Amino acid sequence: MRLLSALALSALCAGPVLAEDWQATLEAAKGQTVYWNAWGGDSRTNDFITWVGQETERLYGVKVEQVKLTDTAEAVTRVLSEKTAGQDAGGAIDLIWINGPNFLAMKEQGLLHGPFVAGLPNAKYLDLSATAPAAVDFTVPVEGMESPWRLAKFVFVHDSARAPEVPDSMAGFVDWAAAHPGRMTHPDPSNFMGATFLKQALIELAPDAAALQQPVTDAAFLAASEPLWAWYDALRPNLWRKGEAFPENESIQNQMLNDGEVDIAMSFDPASTAAFIEQGLLPETARVFVPQAGSIGNVSFVAIPYNAAHKAGAEVVANFLLEPSTQAHQQDIRVLGSFSVLDPTKLGTAEAAAFAALPKAPALPQVQDLGPTLLEPHASWMTRLTEAWAARYTK
Repeated sequence: MRLLSALALSALCAGPVLAEDWQATLEAAKGQTVYWNAWGGDSRTNDFITWVGQETERLYGVKVEQVKLTDTAEAVTRVLSEKTAGQDAGGAIDLIWINGPNFLAMKEQGLLHGPFVAGLPNAKYLDLSATAPAAVDFTVPVEGMESPWRLAKFVFVHDSARAPEVPDSMAGFVDWAAAHPGRMTHPDPSNFMGATFLKQALIELAPDAAALQQPVTDAAFLAASEPLWAWYDALRPNLWRKGEAFPENESIQNQMLNDGEVDIAMSFDPASTAAFIEQGLLPETARVFVPQAGSIGNVSFVAIPYNAAHKAGAEVVANFLLEPSTQAHQQDIRVLGSFSVLDPTKLGTAEAAAFAALPKAPALPQVQDLGPTLLEPHASWMTRLTEAWAARYTK
């Protein structure tokens, strides 16, 4: 009985204690400027981050300054350099848009603040069970060390007027490219979009896709990648510029699609096509497609370095990103279009209605149109894959 009473008392007190702790966080955060290091290659995302800063300053007195990165590894290196120099407080970075290998590197090297996610009031809207997307990052348990903020799903984009028929599998791209030489390409695999194109093919073609969920070994990589290189060798001669040059990133490839230079592009944002059409950045006939077997999906997170100067402010921003109204605003294709990370079963009636009222568009796919979500390989596979591609196909 005493144990039951203690548990009941703990349950009753959990809410008030969390509220008191959060109030202390809000008070500590007031007046802080959060330096958010985030990839700066997408204008819509940059505009959204600007809006976030405007709102957090209005509501909580917390400013946000985006530090635009070309590669998230830049931020990881900065934090590691500070740790090496003994700067264990007052770090230059307060918040990082992160996932995959960069999260793994920071976690392994003790560069993260936390766990902090369970202490965010809006974590109540998340599914944080052990295998949920918000709790696992490229097979690595998050363990409260980073907070989700947007969903990503790998999709292809085609101009349905010029290329109405598209492959229904990664293997099918070989025949499609042979029938349409020079009409497709992919970003350089040094960019995450190009790397994802290779990972998507690797998952489909590997003899044992389950092996990709474990840290890479020499033997496992050799077995899994052999059919991938055979596929790519067959595909490459029919790529744009015969596979001797590649667009630097997704934005440049989208411009090529818009200019009629290629017929296929790719994205990690299923709603971006509809948004780009509205902005005049893609033809009105652009449409999204995915392989029948599904495509890679993951969650984008924000993490706080262990030595961040403004940890309280960073937690306030992370919590604001999980507000249902923020997530609905973000999912609006006129704003960003990224699908919400919230568990819809945890939303109230009014909160769910805000999502239901979001605008539709002919090029905006429904979730059921996107097929199964394939698990990201373990983060170590991407590093090995891009290094092997560069060794084989660049001079």
